Amino acid sequence: MKSPLIEFIDVKKSFGNNHVMQGVNLSIYEDEITVIIGKSGSGKSVLLKHIIGLMNHDSGKVLFRGEEISSMSRKKRVEFKRNFSYMFQENALFDSMNIYDNIALPLTETSLFSKQEIKKKVEMRMEQLEIQGTSNKYPAQLSGGMKKRVALARALITEPAIVLFDEPTTGLDPVRKNGVHAMIKSYREMFGFTAVIVSHEIPHIFEIAQRVAMIEKGKIIFQGTSEEIMNCDLNDVRIFISGDGDFLE
Repeated sequence: MKSPLIEFIDVKKSFGNNHVMQGVNLSIYEDEITVIIGKSGSGKSVLLKHIIGLMNHDSGKVLFRGEEISSMSRKKRVEFKRNFSYMFQENALFDSMNIYDNIALPLTETSLFSKQEIKKKVEMRMEQLEIQGTSNKYPAQLSGGMKKRVALARALITEPAIVLFDEPTTGLDPVRKNGVHAMIKSYREMFGFTAVIVSHEIPHIFEIAQRVAMIEKGKIIFQGTSEEIMNCDLNDVRIFISGDGDFLE
């Protein structure tokens, strides 16, 4: 069996008396779509931030290709973070910037590329995601679905190895939600990145996932394929997937 790209080993994280992660064990594999599910407040987004190093755990280990992230040198950690891109829940587009500048932002911030190189990269991503002609528009002028494409274009502009998606279908109608799922699947295959998606779109998200993990009461209570979770006999998993009970906190 192949080794995990990212691995959590007994990871704990608390905010005061709120014990969000109480010994999380999780394996994420390269070139797959891994979906993290769980009720509101279960720690899905906190887990996502630990993957990219936006948060530090209290105890346990988070490994990247077998190396503990917290023990990396500053230089190695900078290199490690370059592997990642993050697509935020509400797209996080800047209303004061046009679409071209929003997509170009991760490149202009680094000062590593000339204006001509940036222009070429942005135009290529816009063509690939079929948002040509929107360069001079502003986010407020676009539909929800188009904004998602712009956010994904910006997430992919640095050619990341891993893209983290935090509730990527928030605020969309059912048809557009399915469209975003199809878009993620299609572009993952096109660009070859590893995807980790926090989602509540059950069971539709399972159609694009190679692996699903469920977090409950600070622990991962299930890891497996989409088929395995649909046939899982754990009570908490079955209730959550069926939508029975009050899972909001």
